[in-house]
Amino acid sequence: MSSQGAQQLSFDFLPDFPVIVQPSVGQMSSDAGLLPLRQFDQRWNYTARMAQCLFDPKPSREQSLDSMLRQRIFGIVAGYEDCNDHDTLRDDPVFKVIADRLPEDKALASQPTLSRFENLATPAVLQKLIDFLIDTGIERLKQKHGGRQSLRGGSLPASLTLDLDATDDPTHGHQQLTLFHGYFGQYQYFPLIISEATTKHVFVAWLRPGTVHAALGAEDDLMRVVNALRAARPDIAIHVRGDAGFGLPKMYEVCEENGLTYTFGFSTNARLKKLTEGLVEQAVERYEQSKQKQRLFECFPYQAETWDRTRTVVAKAECHQQGTNLRFVVTNRLNVISSDDGQREYDDYTQRGESEQRMDEMKNGLHMDRLSCHRFMANFFRLVLHTAAMNLLNAARDDKTLPEVLRVGQPCTWRTHVIKVAAVIVQSTRRILVKLAAHWPWWPLYQAVGKRSLNFSCGP
Repeated sequence: MSSQGAQQLSFDFLPDFPVIVQPSVGQMSSDAGLLPLRQFDQRWNYTARMAQCLFDPKPSREQSLDSMLRQRIFGIVAGYEDCNDHDTLRDDPVFKVIADRLPEDKALASQPTLSRFENLATPAVLQKLIDFLIDTGIERLKQKHGGRQSLRGGSLPASLTLDLDATDDPTHGHQQLTLFHGYFGQYQYFPLIISEATTKHVFVAWLRPGTVHAALGAEDDLMRVVNALRAARPDIAIHVRGDAGFGLPKMYEVCEENGLTYTFGFSTNARLKKLTEGLVEQAVERYEQSKQKQRLFECFPYQAETWDRTRTVVAKAECHQQGTNLRFVVTNRLNVISSDDGQREYDDYTQRGESEQRMDEMKNGLHMDRLSCHRFMANFFRLVLHTAAMNLLNAARDDKTLPEVLRVGQPCTWRTHVIKVAAVIVQSTRRILVKLAAHWPWWPLYQAVGKRSLNFSCGP
């Protein structure tokens, strides 16, 4: 029996015509939708610049840093989040083309080679990669708000908001600095994420041990982003948001000393409950009269024992069918005086939920939590790879010419509608021909992404 015959399947649901399924002997791929994203990457010069942040002590390797970086970045976008996946992808013609090889060229890097690649990370390399995330975020802001197709043209907006978040990252092996966190009840890492509200770009993704406080190192990482933004536009107004995990005196002081406005969640205590008893009672009374959900707000000056000054606290008292809900935020915005000001400030604070959606995309869509290397720095590098993949996809979809399903689509939507499409790859002496199925229903979306990539420019 031939090897081809041994691999084929025969179905008999059509009585007169057996259906024979067998692998093709030609060059085929199931991920031809990565090609428009590679074109976008080329126009932005994204992975090429990221590769320049890396250092290889053995530059004569058979596999280049650029090639391995693109294997990992585009593999993550396509749903191949682990190095093991590339043992079966190293001969895939589309992945070869993405890595700047011809379909008939030698195979790409295998899992052991990619694992060694990830372990090349050093503290200096990781610092450069964080700067790369920040620099490309500034480019995104210029393109978003400067009215230009160019990521490097235009100017920064007059004001922006930075969101700080910490996210638990469960671990399941013997990774360095994975520790048991009592609140989450698991062994984990505890990365810090800083993102911008309008572009949804992740400026910082910093891996931390599993038991650190949510705000550990946040002031340094925040100022790293702030200083880069002010270098591009000195008069930019920056607002900072974070949940109660970041509501600490050191965070208030860093913001105040550096001319930043802020709104942080603030934990409830007995004194605050006493001060807002009347507000809660009023919300309950109104609910009992109307049987409609009530949200009441109040602003007042407040100084905790550990504070060196009085600050403005906004209280939200809510009453609905499930009971009451009392929440607080602290802010240094000078125009927060009345209850209407408090509602506006609190509603703006709740918009930081958008940044939590980015983390959901990174964790559940791009599997950011697959940090399974032994070395901490290798896992830090993996976190940056997943972040860079998120930022690349996010930049590609942020365009009004794209259909809405792609503009708002999560990674899984992009895979089902664009990326996961089978194609026959034909290499001739003059070109590489990619043949898609004639009746594939998402061809118009593929065309839209292709045009978006071809029309994009990163020049001034």
